[in-house]
Amino acid sequence: MAGVNDSGPALSGPTPGAVLFACNFNRVRSAMAEHMAKRLYGHAMFVDSVGLHAHSRRAPSEDTPDPFVVAAMDELGIDMTRHRPKSFDDLEDTSFDVVISLTPEAHHRGLELSRGRAIDVEYWPTMDPTLVNGQREQMLQAYRDVRDALERRIQARFGQVRTFGG
Repeated sequence: MAGVNDSGPALSGPTPGAVLFACNFNRVRSAMAEHMAKRLYGHAMFVDSVGLHAHSRRAPSEDTPDPFVVAAMDELGIDMTRHRPKSFDDLEDTSFDVVISLTPEAHHRGLELSRGRAIDVEYWPTMDPTLVNGQREQMLQAYRDVRDALERRIQARFGQVRTFGG
């Protein structure tokens, strides 16, 4: 039976085999979470991300990486220039151990995905930095804040990678 954790990240335990991060468009929050988790855990777990909306319904410019995401993640040495947004419908496999939704709408879709499957669904409410207005530096700081909060939460949830002999 799928579990739901709305109160925050669970204590770190065994590293799951496959994790899916989900938000609305897969251009900012879930994309950052995916690439940070891949950097932190490498091949210890499979990590992917999606959005609710299919890219066929978006403007072509929205199929490219958000420039503030590229800048904020580049500060950590993570190249986001090749990231292409995808939707739940684009998933080739839905065999995830954990779905982490970052928006209420994505949370509902994650719960639908978990019906009848052993998938844990967690809701991590995450601010949308695209809603911040101001000078470039203020906007970039909003993306950094989201990036850093996601990184802390990922590390708190999944802990240290356990390797052979380590």
